Amino acid sequence: MPVKKILVVDDSPTERLSLTEFLTRQGYTVVTAENGEDGVIKSKAELPDLILMDVVMPGINGYQATRTISRDDVTRSIPIIMTTSKDQETDKIWGMRQGAFDYMTKPLDHDELLKKIQAIA
Repeated sequence: MPVKKILVVDDSPTERLSLTEFLTRQGYTVVTAENGEDGVIKSKAELPDLILMDVVMPGINGYQATRTISRDDVTRSIPIIMTTSKDQETDKIWGMRQGAFDYMTKPLDHDELLKKIQAIA
């Protein structure tokens, strides 16, 4: 199934805007959430084809939100790519254990992100 709608969950307005502009130029529909709690709610309401999830956010962090989304019957089939500044191998392993499909560290390489999105389809 091709990826058409992407949910970007990030507490940084700059990061949300940058990803939204880039992905929109690539032909994707983008929905945003500014924290983990909003991300969980929008994942159910919007049912995106892919979620890009930051980790370090106030309230529910990206690991918790990923765990919640990946264990919910309604949203468990939505792939999640964690996009974070946390670059330790243990961070990546923990993210994958929470249900992430993939893990990328910031600053994001847009070409690599596109390849990962296309690989999901």
